[in-house]
Amino acid sequence: MSKRLAYTLTLLSILLIALTIAKLVEVKGPSEIKNLISTEVFMEKPELNTTIAIEDTIRIAGYFDFMDSLICTYDSLTDYPLSEHVLVNANPWIIDTLAHTDYYTMIKRDSFIFDQRSMIVLRPIDTLLVPDTQEAKSILEAFAKTWIDVNLPEYTLRIYQDSSLLLSVPIRIGQNRSKYLKMADKITDLKTKTGKGHIVGFRKNPAFYNPVTGKKFQYTRRDDGSTTLMPQIPWLETEINGIKNGQLIHPTTNPETLQKAYSNGCIGVKEADAWLIYYHCPLGTPIQIRYDLKIRNANGSMTLLEDIYHLGS
Repeated sequence: MSKRLAYTLTLLSILLIALTIAKLVEVKGPSEIKNLISTEVFMEKPELNTTIAIEDTIRIAGYFDFMDSLICTYDSLTDYPLSEHVLVNANPWIIDTLAHTDYYTMIKRDSFIFDQRSMIVLRPIDTLLVPDTQEAKSILEAFAKTWIDVNLPEYTLRIYQDSSLLLSVPIRIGQNRSKYLKMADKITDLKTKTGKGHIVGFRKNPAFYNPVTGKKFQYTRRDDGSTTLMPQIPWLETEINGIKNGQLIHPTTNPETLQKAYSNGCIGVKEADAWLIYYHCPLGTPIQIRYDLKIRNANGSMTLLEDIYHLGS
């Protein structure tokens, strides 16, 4: 073949390709061509298995890291924002398992637990359900309707979904006095502050400091006189009236202090209740803390509560 003929055939080929592209653009339009290419390139997406098989024994000490790894792996495969709260609420037996690690629950079973972090949450025989889109939507909608109500003189924390009561638990609240706290480096009013706000943070592996002395500690003396390690149970951080004042919702290892003004301002709950509150209330959950002395009983009558802070409201 001569060079002239080869050159001619090359030009004809280029011209044919150009005409074909021009015709395709004329018929489909540039945006449709782009969509067509995008569809062909990205149409394949890994299929999501509806269950996750647990392959190792997961204890409380490694539980949150394990859950974070699951969310990191599966979130990209769902068409909704998968989170620990969504996944666990689709598998509520996990909440029951965690709640039953409460020290005092185990004591009632004649089982003394020195280190709750060693207790098993998930076993290799377990499987977790990854919720489908509809179930996840229902869980997220329920979260959007959930809010926390705390009435200080009643020593009660309630969780509502719209107007339906989901949970009511006893609490301890801040003392009716002021005291120097090393961690604040000032004399601090220990009363639990009232107002409205939200849950703005979690402390899943809290460090324990004595607010009076500022010293870190690891052990706690229980109501039965036994000493154990501090449990690893999430603390909920609140922002009230736009201020993060260190007012937390967290478990107490001494439930005998519940229904008393005993804390340094935080809201204390039973260990089991702390797990329930954590999984009912994701970040952003509204909270109101009030001081109402007159409450209506179940039978409709009114009760006047003790004015523990001497506010006279």
